[in-house]
Amino acid sequence: MLTDIEIAQQCTMLPIADIAERLGVLPEELEPYGRYKAKLSEGIFSRLEGRKDGKLVLVTAINPTPAGEGKTTTTVGLGQAMHRIGKNAVIALREPSLGPVFGVKGGAAGGGYSQVVPMEDINLHFTGDMHAITAANNLLCAMIDNHLQQGNTLSIDPRRILFKRCMDMNDRALRQVVVGLGGKPNGMPREDGFQITVASEVMAILCLAADLADLKKRLGDILIAYNLSGEPVYCRDLEAHGAMAALLKDALKPNLVQTLENTPALMHGGPFANIAHGCNSVRATKLALKLGDYCITEAGFGSDLGAEKFLDIKCRYAGLAPSAIVLVATMRALKYNGGVPKKEVSQENVDALKKGVSNLEAHIDNLHKFGVPVVVAINRFYTDTEAEISFLTDFLTQKGVPFSLCEHFAKGGEGAIDLANKVVAACEEESSFRFLYDEKLPIKEKMAIIAREIYGADGVNYTPAAEKAIKDITALGKGDLPICVAKTQYSLSDDPSLLGRPTGFTITVKEARLSAGAGFVVLLTGDIMTMPGLPKQPAACKIDVDEQGSILGLF
Repeated sequence: MLTDIEIAQQCTMLPIADIAERLGVLPEELEPYGRYKAKLSEGIFSRLEGRKDGKLVLVTAINPTPAGEGKTTTTVGLGQAMHRIGKNAVIALREPSLGPVFGVKGGAAGGGYSQVVPMEDINLHFTGDMHAITAANNLLCAMIDNHLQQGNTLSIDPRRILFKRCMDMNDRALRQVVVGLGGKPNGMPREDGFQITVASEVMAILCLAADLADLKKRLGDILIAYNLSGEPVYCRDLEAHGAMAALLKDALKPNLVQTLENTPALMHGGPFANIAHGCNSVRATKLALKLGDYCITEAGFGSDLGAEKFLDIKCRYAGLAPSAIVLVATMRALKYNGGVPKKEVSQENVDALKKGVSNLEAHIDNLHKFGVPVVVAINRFYTDTEAEISFLTDFLTQKGVPFSLCEHFAKGGEGAIDLANKVVAACEEESSFRFLYDEKLPIKEKMAIIAREIYGADGVNYTPAAEKAIKDITALGKGDLPICVAKTQYSLSDDPSLLGRPTGFTITVKEARLSAGAGFVVLLTGDIMTMPGLPKQPAACKIDVDEQGSILGLF
């Protein structure tokens, strides 16, 4: 059995100019980064401005196992299948972070015969967007510390600096650091810390910005600190937003690549869904809607995280409305939610499946609250048994939800043709998309709605630190922003050990942060960290490069 990278390396890619031509991109709108990847220039947005939008399809999932369950693979397979049934579809994905690539989860290019390529480039440095975001973030940090060193005319309180440094790697040792040591020439000593780049507000801003002017304004709106009088200090007060925008000018342009079946894919932006808003860029999604009759996009992790934020944050700001939602489920994830250890999820266990299917039911019920048709995609593995398949299909039939047994991992687009036909049919159904909450409600009321309606919690508790932060955010007049919950992906609750469809629990908000530039309030729950750590056996231990320069061991 071939690995993902071996499959990717054996495929025949077309020059990216050919993919662009098929998509209707003009030569002057293409900015190649080598032969097989490119950025799309600003000119394409103005040229296509008046074109009618296609239909928007969101791909999300149930709560996953620690290994992930193939949501990106399903998105790619569905995109390939749409072309096989004669539909002009463009997939819009997030870019991978190097943290998971070298950690445990893996990349974000799909898998098996449903991948985007060039897989090695995409999962490593790609077109440099992550590096540009990291540089812009850390430029602001450098300017904050330089301002303290050069007289601190803004009277920034070193104890109340909110903006952190970042890097695109899992490094737990950098979660809390002290900077400025070594005497006066090295700056003012203070506590600081690092986040992973995909949790940076700069990443969120890039993904939500409408254009370069909006990007620069949002950067200027970043709340970086409070001064000694307790007043807010913003990025624009340091005059850093112009230089940051200059670093991000090219990163703001969506990236064009292709699938294994030479269908088009836009990959742009990559915030995590468990610690950020989990969606690719608004610009890439809107461009895909102009270039195709269908835009198939994904949101990270389960629907309690990525989909809720896609629908309540991204769609709210971008004026988007999905025509259908695909909910990905696997037998092994359902058995894991039924209490089976990760190492045993490939073994038949119908009893555990019956218990774990409550998780799937919760996600179906939650998504229906947004008023959009839902199709369940059962991502099949070779270990799935007839007894398990029979139980799950009977359950979904009784639930009255359209579903498809998909084999796109093994068969590419051919294995998702049934899913494609059912998604097309769902897109023709009546949709009455609505948000879960009114953003004008107070922060705690919005959180209460999310906790009750999506997580199934009995209530929400707040630490004293979170209470104070919410009070400060409200005093700034920012209490009417949408909520971005940072929470474990493994459970509907904030406790990763509570699997299935837990009841009788409360959510604990331990911290609140204002992302004024991005336009949301982040509420951190449970033990979630914005700088992950590496596992005992990192994936990096298996990755290598041979004497010919070929990458080895990359999944």
